Amino acid sequence: MSYDFTTRINRQSQNSSKWKGMRKQNPEVPEGIVPLSVADMELMNPPEITEGLKQFLDHRILGYTDAGEDYYTETVNWMQRRHHWTIEKDWLVLLPGVVTAINVAVRAFVKPGEKIAILTPVYYPFKKTIEACGCTTVTSSLINQEGVYSINFDDLEAKLADPEVKMLIFCSPHNPIGRVWTKTELTRVGELCLKHDVLIVSDEIHFDLILPGHEHTVFASLSPELSDRMIVCTSVSKTFNLAGMQCSNIVIPNAELRAAYKATMSSYINGHLNIMAYEAATLAYRHCEGWLDELLDLLETNRKTAVEFFASHFPKAIVSPLEGTYLLWVDLRAYFADQNEQEEFMTKKALLFLDEGYLFGEEGSGFERINLACPTSLLEESLARMAQAYEKDSAAA
Repeated sequence: MSYDFTTRINRQSQNSSKWKGMRKQNPEVPEGIVPLSVADMELMNPPEITEGLKQFLDHRILGYTDAGEDYYTETVNWMQRRHHWTIEKDWLVLLPGVVTAINVAVRAFVKPGEKIAILTPVYYPFKKTIEACGCTTVTSSLINQEGVYSINFDDLEAKLADPEVKMLIFCSPHNPIGRVWTKTELTRVGELCLKHDVLIVSDEIHFDLILPGHEHTVFASLSPELSDRMIVCTSVSKTFNLAGMQCSNIVIPNAELRAAYKATMSSYINGHLNIMAYEAATLAYRHCEGWLDELLDLLETNRKTAVEFFASHFPKAIVSPLEGTYLLWVDLRAYFADQNEQEEFMTKKALLFLDEGYLFGEEGSGFERINLACPTSLLEESLARMAQAYEKDSAAA
C-alpha cells in the first residue's frame, strides 16, 4: 500500500499548538506558511487509525475505561517485533505523556535539593521538570566535533561520582542532535551509573524513528543489571503522530521501583488514559507498521533534501548527521552575529518557524532544529524562503 505523505492541511483552524505559536511569533505571517518546529508531523495520520477510531465510536460508551488485554498484547508484541525487547505486561505503567512520566520519576526517587544529570544540548523539558521538582540540574556537555556528537565519558563520570547525583535522564535517540547511541556507548553509560548507584530514566520516545544504516538498542535490553535500575519511557505519539491522544508506555522491570513509582503517581495524577488513546495505540501497533516503514523512507528523502540544500546555499553551515528522530540539527553560527539576529531573520524575513537551538541549552545557541516530518515539497519551499531571504539581505548589505 502507498500512503499519503503529500497532502497539506491548514492546521490553524484545528487549534494546533505550534501553528498558534507561529502566529504568536509573527502575527503578520501570510497564509500558506507552515511551522517546522514542535515535534509533531505535518502529515496525514495513518488511515487505519482514523478509520478504526470512527468504527470504535459507533459502538462505545465514552465512560471511564481501562486498557484492555489487546492493548497490552499489541504493545508487548511491538517491543519484541520492532526492538527485539522482551517485556512483560506487568512492567507497563500507562501515563498521558513522557514528560509527565519523567516528572513522576523525579518526584518518586529524588528528594528536593538532590541532583539529576543530563547530557546537553538536550530536550528542554528535562531541565524544566528537574527544577520544578525542586532538584538541581547537573549538565555534562556532549562533545561536538564538526557536528558529530559524542559523550564526554570522563566528564560524565566526574558528575555521576557526586553522591548527591541520584538520577541520569538520558535521551535515546538523542533530541535534538539526532544521535542513535551505539551498544558500546550505552554499555559505558550504564556501567558508570551502576558504579555510582545512579538510577537511569531513558527517554526513548523516538525509538521507532531510526534512519537507514542505524540500529536502535533499547537501553534496558543490554543486561538484567541495567534493566533492574532503569525506567524506560516510550510512546506511540512520535511514531504515528498521535501526540494529541496523550498515551505513553512507561516500562519499569523492577517490581520495587515500579511500586514506588505507582505510589507517587497515584498521589497526584489520574491513572486512566483517554478512552481514545487506548484504541489509537492498539490500532497503531496492530495495523500501521507498513505506514511507519513508508514514513521512514520519506524522512530519509527529506534528510537528503535538507543536507543538499545547506551544502548548496549555506556551505558554512554544519549539519549534524541525522541517525534517528525526524529532527535535523543545524549549526548556523557562521552566518549570524548572535541568536537574536538569527531568530529575527528566521521568523520575520525567511518566515521559517523552527525550534531555536538555545532552547536546548547554552550549547545550542546559534543552532536550529528543523522538523523534517512533512511533505517533501513543503520542506523544499520552506528552505527556499531561507535562501531567498539571505540573498536579499546580502544584496542589501
